[in-house]
Amino acid sequence: MTSLKRLLAVLFALALLAAACGDDDDDAADEDTTETETTEAEEDAADDDAEEPADDEMEDEADDEMEDEGDEDAAPATSGQLSLEEECESWGGLQAPEGFTVNLVTDIGKVDDGTFNQFAFEGMQGAIDCFGIENSSFIETVSEADYAANISTSLEADPDVIVTVGFLIATDTEEAANNNPDVNFIGIDQFLVEYPANMIGVLFNEQEGGFIAGAMAASLSESGVVGVVGGREDVPPVVKFVNGYEAGATYVNPDINVLSIYNESFTDPAKGASDAAQFMGEGADVIFGAGGPTGSGGVKAAAEAGVWAIGVDQDEYFTTFSGGSAPGSEYLASSAIKRVDLAVFRNIAAAIEGSFEGGSFVLTAENDGITYAPFHDADIPADVAAAVEEVRLGLADGSIDTGVCGIDGLFVGEGSACD
Repeated sequence: MTSLKRLLAVLFALALLAAACGDDDDDAADEDTTETETTEAEEDAADDDAEEPADDEMEDEADDEMEDEGDEDAAPATSGQLSLEEECESWGGLQAPEGFTVNLVTDIGKVDDGTFNQFAFEGMQGAIDCFGIENSSFIETVSEADYAANISTSLEADPDVIVTVGFLIATDTEEAANNNPDVNFIGIDQFLVEYPANMIGVLFNEQEGGFIAGAMAASLSESGVVGVVGGREDVPPVVKFVNGYEAGATYVNPDINVLSIYNESFTDPAKGASDAAQFMGEGADVIFGAGGPTGSGGVKAAAEAGVWAIGVDQDEYFTTFSGGSAPGSEYLASSAIKRVDLAVFRNIAAAIEGSFEGGSFVLTAENDGITYAPFHDADIPADVAAAVEEVRLGLADGSIDTGVCGIDGLFVGEGSACD
């Protein structure tokens, strides 16, 4: 990128106050790329595996948990958890025209990987169910080298919409959008200085999600040591999560010791578990996972060891912990949620409605795109619940500033793109 383009990128992102880039990308997997038609039976199976994380039952469950605490003044266990069913109702019975087709190309990983890809897939499935879409498919990517080929394969079905997931697939998505002006592209975590008229880049303030997780960790910690298992350091949203976590923890306790590590792979839960074990050996009593399945490996290891854990992207109670049936579910305090599903759903709806326009689609704490999951089986003290909700509200109304740059995730004043 030329110096001029770099300057434009910074200025554009600062104007948005929320430029984000991407997430789960890795080339460690060695399976063959597969394309699968989403038949009705497969949709049912995917729904069973995913245990949809944001519905009325979960909100009722969160309320019940708070009532069990016996403190009427305590904050609710979660906020901003609009379900896809509620979102569907808001579209007033909108239906897709006959033959409308929507496809999805994952980042490295699968549609049931329990984090980022799965949430995007669930958003597509929600739109399929809501709008009566009969034609859809998905391709699971196993290598960065396959991005362009997977998009090309998806285009052979003559889709109306293609959803592509992840930061590193952005260039191939942009090229495909330019070459296929009649297809609408939804790029998750894909920032461009200028978008084609038929491409939307979905961006997130991950630093706010990390900040919420860090505030919760510091509020729960008794040892004064907490840890975060991150994914790839060259992916800005990961850096935003990690540094946001540190900022949130020190906001609550300036003297807290935050241990952090980045990993080369998003798909190595054993490495994540090893990282968590190392942190616990150094006294950490809360572990945050911010690196796809690798981070989830750390979350699972911590919870199984009886240490507080915090998930990421979607509600890991329903994925990593199988809806509470997996060991350690009572130690999953919450998850820092990016509403990828809601972003996918809304932009598919816009394509059906005819209001789809190229540009950025930014989700933040202010518009409920960044939030946290219910506490479920975790016995979270009422004062901690109230403190976490207070932080979320402060981020939403702007009274709390994370101090983390929304472009590259570095701390403001320490050589970030925001300086």
